[in-house]
Amino acid sequence: MKTALVTGGTRGIGEGVARALASDGWTVIAGGVSQAEIEAFAPQAGITPVVLDVTNDASVAAALDLCPQLDAVVNCAGIILRGGMEFTVEGFSKTIEVNLIGTMRVCLAAKEKLFASKGAVVNTASMLSFFGSPFAPGYSASKGGVAQLTKSLAAAWGPDGIRVNAVAPGWIATELTKPLMADPERSKPIVDRTPMGRWGEPSDVAGAVLMLLSDNAKFVTGTVLPVDGGYLTL
Repeated sequence: MKTALVTGGTRGIGEGVARALASDGWTVIAGGVSQAEIEAFAPQAGITPVVLDVTNDASVAAALDLCPQLDAVVNCAGIILRGGMEFTVEGFSKTIEVNLIGTMRVCLAAKEKLFASKGAVVNTASMLSFFGSPFAPGYSASKGGVAQLTKSLAAAWGPDGIRVNAVAPGWIATELTKPLMADPERSKPIVDRTPMGRWGEPSDVAGAVLMLLSDNAKFVTGTVLPVDGGYLTL
C-alpha cells in the first residue's frame, strides 16, 4: 500500500485530494493548520489527520515521522491575505513563507524518503502562476515561484528517480470561494470565461493529482498542469 503526505489536506482542494487518494487505496497523512481544523475533519478510512505547520521544521519532521514509507507528497497548504494585507511587507512575506518556502521546506524534508521509494511530488500552483493579480501580489508571486520551483526540482531530482509536477487550479468551489460564487455579479464573468461553463470542484483537481502520481505519468516531470476548465485559453 502506498503512502502520501498531503499538506493542507483537511480542507478545500487538499481535502479533496486526500479523500480521493484514500478512496484509491492510499494511506494518507493529511496535514491541517490547527487542532480545531483537525477536529472538524470528517473521518475517512485511510486518512490520518495531523496538525502540520509548513513554516515550522519540527512540525514538518513530526508529520514525516508518521510515514515510515513515503511514496508521494502533495503540497496543498497555502494562504491568500485579503484587505490589502499583501501590499505590506509583513503580509507579502507571510504569503511567500507559507506558499513558496513552505512547499520547499516539505519537499526538502521528504526527499530522502521519496528517493527510497522513487516517489513523486505534486505541488499546487495557480492561474496566478501565469498572470498577475492587482489584489494579491504576494499570492501571485508565491504561485509563480511554485511553478518555477517545480521545474527546478524536477530537473535536480529526476536523476534520483523522483518526479516533481504541479497542478494549477482554476476557479474551484471551496469554503474560501463561497462568497464569490454567491455573488452573481462576480461569479458570472468567471463562468462566462470558462469554456467548460462551470466552477470546478476539488474532485476535479484531485483527479489530475491522481493521474500525475500514477504510472500513467511515469515519464512526466516538470509540468505545471492547468485544471481550470479552459479558463487560461481565453
